Amino acid sequence: MFERFVAQSRETIKLSQDEARALHHNYIGTEHILLALAAQSGGAAAEALHTAGIRAEEVRQRILVLVGSATDDLDPEALATLGIDLDAVVEATEAAFGPGALHRPKGSRKPITGHIRFTPRSKKILELSLREALRLGHKEINTGHILLGLIREGEGLGAQIITTSGVDLQDLHDDVVRRLAAEAA
Repeated sequence: MFERFVAQSRETIKLSQDEARALHHNYIGTEHILLALAAQSGGAAAEALHTAGIRAEEVRQRILVLVGSATDDLDPEALATLGIDLDAVVEATEAAFGPGALHRPKGSRKPITGHIRFTPRSKKILELSLREALRLGHKEINTGHILLGLIREGEGLGAQIITTSGVDLQDLHDDVVRRLAAEAA
């Protein structure tokens, strides 16, 4: 299926893996695909997401809140008795290594290396992106089709992040379809 993906769509898949790894997640979920789409600067998906007010940094922060972080199991009060200010440690680490540098899912201790698997919902999004492209009469899959697949799947964390941001999935769908039609013209 990836042979139908245009270069930017392939980059989205690579970026979703990079984002999962950076967040210390050992899987690529719908949320990582959404994050990768929102992190791009061009294409139907990024433009529609940005117009709807969905930005990569907000998506990343929502993922960290919903999935967990490295500091979830640390007791700030206990550390303070040892003279350690947890907030200061997190702030200094993020200043040096970037936002979310300490974040990881609960129970995860090792860095994520090697191949990262797609969740069943993420695989479904990729299948649906092909169906959306075919439905619209397009031979190639671009980022807009991937976002349409995410919207059509509708139940993963990626879709939940969109809807809890106050964005209507049908309105976003319609905007992406309009942008895809404009690109094809």
